[in-house]
Amino acid sequence: MSKIALISGITGQDGSYLAELLLQKGYVVHGIVRRSSSFNRARIDHLTKDKNIYQHKLFLHYGDLTDSSNLNRILEKTNPDEIYNLAAQSHVQVSFEIPEYSAEVDAVGTIRFLDALRETGVKSKFYQASTSELYGKVQEIPQTETTPFYPRSPYAVAKLYSYWIVRNYREAYNIFASNGILFNHESERRGKSFVTRKISVNVAKIILGLTDILYLGNIDSKRDWGYAPEYVEGMWRILQAKEPNDFVLSTNETHTVREFIEESFKCFNEEIVWEGIGIHEKGILKSSGKVVVAINPMYFRPTEVDILIGDYSKAKKKLGWEPKTKFKELVKIMVQYDYNNIKKTL
Repeated sequence: MSKIALISGITGQDGSYLAELLLQKGYVVHGIVRRSSSFNRARIDHLTKDKNIYQHKLFLHYGDLTDSSNLNRILEKTNPDEIYNLAAQSHVQVSFEIPEYSAEVDAVGTIRFLDALRETGVKSKFYQASTSELYGKVQEIPQTETTPFYPRSPYAVAKLYSYWIVRNYREAYNIFASNGILFNHESERRGKSFVTRKISVNVAKIILGLTDILYLGNIDSKRDWGYAPEYVEGMWRILQAKEPNDFVLSTNETHTVREFIEESFKCFNEEIVWEGIGIHEKGILKSSGKVVVAINPMYFRPTEVDILIGDYSKAKKKLGWEPKTKFKELVKIMVQYDYNNIKKTL
């Protein structure tokens, strides 16, 4: 008999990759989607089309983490073996503008889910999408499962509540509930407002002559970047463990936004030369002398996270998980995808 999984945030980058993975493993997958005036299901359209082999194993339900009764009904209806709570207001910069909503979804939404499990009596394993943003103003390098947290945004503070309430309910009520502390993981399905996809899209447009300048904030921020499809496998492995636990998933490498820009242009044999200091710094194409990167102060966070680099040793030892896609390969995957996609429309 097939296992049943419930994914909140199924239409997002991670949700779509996870749905694919679980369907390939023979699961019946239920996904929670928010009702809106326009459809936002492009990432899972290929799984729901009439001729798709998974169309009778994937079911979507309207729902929202701000609605407790709705979560209860969905749990009773689906009776899942595994729950993956990926839904969130996940944009760090945006969380400064809508802090209360970010807390409502990212923090209180998690306890609504956990309480729904208790109230319905559904016996399900629970995965919580945690984040490297918890480390914020880092207290040690690299960051592990025991590194003290120091969140630096409303998003990270809300996720900190989720992290601890998962641990509390695990210990208080013996719920199989685990946190995956995932460092930055990107792909060609990443939202276009996130810095990596913003770079890959705009570099492609610059090369194709469709735009002139890419505007960014702090290009010296350092991040630990991996490839999203590999990270959703890590999520699945976390729920296959014998005991609930918390795991860092990362690459053990850190690279700056500046490096991401440089590698993106290198995909087209273009070299960037940097001139100026601070907000006056410019990125110039060596081949033409044209300014293609500029700094816009509006993209700086009120409180910055300067460096993130994880240590996935625990996940490797206990789960057999480790990343495969290296930084340069990740950049190439994203830039080539956007270049080819945009070129088709010309």
